[in-house]
Amino acid sequence: MRGTLVNVGAIISGTLIGMFATTRMPDRIAETTMNGIGLFTIFVGFSMALESQNMLIVLFSIVLGTIVGSLLDINGRLERTTEKLEARFAKEGSGVGQGFLAASLLFCVGPMAILGSIEDGLTGTYRILMTKALMDGFTSIVFGATMGIGVALSVLPVLVYQGILTLAASKVQGLMTDLAVLEMTATGGLLIVGIGFNMLGIKKISVADMLPSIVFAVIFARLFP
Repeated sequence: MRGTLVNVGAIISGTLIGMFATTRMPDRIAETTMNGIGLFTIFVGFSMALESQNMLIVLFSIVLGTIVGSLLDINGRLERTTEKLEARFAKEGSGVGQGFLAASLLFCVGPMAILGSIEDGLTGTYRILMTKALMDGFTSIVFGATMGIGVALSVLPVLVYQGILTLAASKVQGLMTDLAVLEMTATGGLLIVGIGFNMLGIKKISVADMLPSIVFAVIFARLFP
């Protein structure tokens, strides 16, 4: 849970900075900072991917997982759900509510929240959530300046959502072999690299469609130790 608590602290701090900042951050500095975080995200992803003991497991997991995720249209379903919720809240016209919803959707609906919480629950490390905390904290500064205290309230769904995922992952820790954890981590690392590419605008990758890959990584690691 430490990773989620760090994430929560970053969101609250970022919101307060945004609310009380007297000057607006120049677009050039904001863009450069996000590019730096994007590069760091790619670095974290590659460092995780290199932990693989069997690259064929990662390869087949990514291929099969992406096929399954694309057939299920995970990315499209998430985007459509987000659009519907945003449209509904926009009609209600609540400033606090709109800030809460926008931030909650951004901070909860995404592969990093899932992968990071699973990593935290299984291994006790929180590299992914630490990276996510940097991203969310910076975004909270911008959101806090424009939408106010509602952004800080998004820590409640973040705490519940990521906390449940982390606790659930910790419950199955005993069923996971060391190899399964390594290959799942490596496969998740490649997904994190994809997120970094998206942040830098290098290539649009539907990372959410690849989420089933981490399940295949565990299955293959158990079948082919």
